[in-house]
Amino acid sequence: MTKSNCLGIWMDHSSAHIMEYSPDTMETKTIESKFTNQEKQQTISKGENLMHNKEQQLQNGYYLQLGDVIRSYETVLLFGPTEAKSELFNLLRADHRFEGVKIEVLTADKMTENQQHAFVKAYFSKTLKPILQS
Repeated sequence: MTKSNCLGIWMDHSSAHIMEYSPDTMETKTIESKFTNQEKQQTISKGENLMHNKEQQLQNGYYLQLGDVIRSYETVLLFGPTEAKSELFNLLRADHRFEGVKIEVLTADKMTENQQHAFVKAYFSKTLKPILQS
C-alpha cells in the first residue's frame, strides 16, 4: 500500500469533516448540509410537513455528496456524535456501488480538528498494522 486509500469522516447532520489518512500530515475538507437553521425557519413557517420533506431532500443531497467522495476509497471510518453516520452507512450499504468499500461506524464526541486527526491516525494505524506486516 504505497498511497493510503483510507478515509476518516467526522460527521453530524450539519457538516462532515473529511480526512484522508496519512501517517504524516492530514488535511480536512468540509462538506456542509444545505439544511441550515435559516432554511428550517423559512420552511417551518409554511408548515411542518413541508419542513420535514425539505429536510429529507436536502439531507439526501448531503449524503449523496459524501457518497461521491467515499466511492473512491477502500476503507472508510465514519465517526461522530449523532446518528448521521449510521444513516449514511445504511444508505451506502443499500447501494451496490459501495460493496467493495469497507466501512466502519464509531461513536465519538464533538472534537477539535486536531482531535479528529488523532482519532483517524490512531484508528488506521491500529487497523492497517496487521495488513502492512503480512
